[in-house]
Amino acid sequence: MSSSTVTARLCDSVAALAAADWDACAGTANPFVGHAFLTALEESGSVGGRSGWQPLPIVVDGEDGRPAAIAPAYVKSHSQGEYVFDHAWADAWQRAGGDYYPKLQIASPFSPVPGPRLLLRDEAAAPALLAALEAVVDQNGLSSAHATFAAPDQVPLFEAAGWLIREGVQFHWRNNGYASFYDFLAELASRKRKAIRKERAAAVEGLVVRHLNGAEITPAYWDAFWHFYQDTGSRKWGRPYLTRRFFSLLSEMLGDRVLLIVAERDGVPIAGALNLIGADTLYGRYWGSTEEVPFLHFELCYYQAIDAAIARGLQTVEAGAQGEHKLARGYVPVPTWSAHYIPDAGFRRAIADFLQREREAVAADRDYLGEMTPFRRGGS
Repeated sequence: MSSSTVTARLCDSVAALAAADWDACAGTANPFVGHAFLTALEESGSVGGRSGWQPLPIVVDGEDGRPAAIAPAYVKSHSQGEYVFDHAWADAWQRAGGDYYPKLQIASPFSPVPGPRLLLRDEAAAPALLAALEAVVDQNGLSSAHATFAAPDQVPLFEAAGWLIREGVQFHWRNNGYASFYDFLAELASRKRKAIRKERAAAVEGLVVRHLNGAEITPAYWDAFWHFYQDTGSRKWGRPYLTRRFFSLLSEMLGDRVLLIVAERDGVPIAGALNLIGADTLYGRYWGSTEEVPFLHFELCYYQAIDAAIARGLQTVEAGAQGEHKLARGYVPVPTWSAHYIPDAGFRRAIADFLQREREAVAADRDYLGEMTPFRRGGS
């Protein structure tokens, strides 16, 4: 695609674009960048308004007049709900007399889920889309642009454009062709197998665990989960990011790609974990409970997710950001990446120096954590 045939435009919402055009760029593998998920955020009031996430999708049209590339971009007035922390950058820039906010965020809001940040129907449109992102920052006096949790295969595109690359770590479970949870356990050291069996038995004593999918998730279940989510959100973030209506819209728009795992005592839900189903990955997102039950968090969020992934033939479980406690449950450390456009030369140099030192520390930590997994070594 030559630059002479490319135009870029800004939209005020994802919903302003036809779902077919958006998803032709986004694909269907990762639901967090699909039209349905992002539109549910908008229509529920979870983004926009006074949320600090103002939708600004940036579109490069192809020769046929249809979107060839889209960036799911948002103008941000804070750094909440991103899970790649730049508060220290904001403090440093503002101490130097600059305004860090607003900034441009290319992300799936509130979702620390690796995936494409350049949604490409035409791969050749990537440089034009990156140039458009930079132009939005430069022409509007924004401090920076940040593409968080970028898919590994897109990192070279950002690097080629001169964006700074930041590394992080998450813990994912990998399916090595297991036919059952017991096949997975067989690969763990004996002591770890016993510990997990004890945890699972203690977690579900007196409870019934249900996997609810699509239309099985009735409004009553969503009401219960909303209560769980509010409790967890108020303790973690001060206020929940998502509105109650979001969950109903999610169910309507994504249907069978929504999996809600609930624990019930005497027919009453007491805890739940929300997951989305991708092409080859189960994405764990939110959890909450009304009772303190030992190990129930691990059971619903990690072990039941593994059960669900094996049953569906999925290759990976991504159970959210951070959490070294996932190691003992068979989740292994994997790298994550974000890309950052910093137009101010001095600020860019300072960030680049910080990222180099951070990268070395993250790599060392990841290597150390890799030695702490519960899998058998040498026949132990």
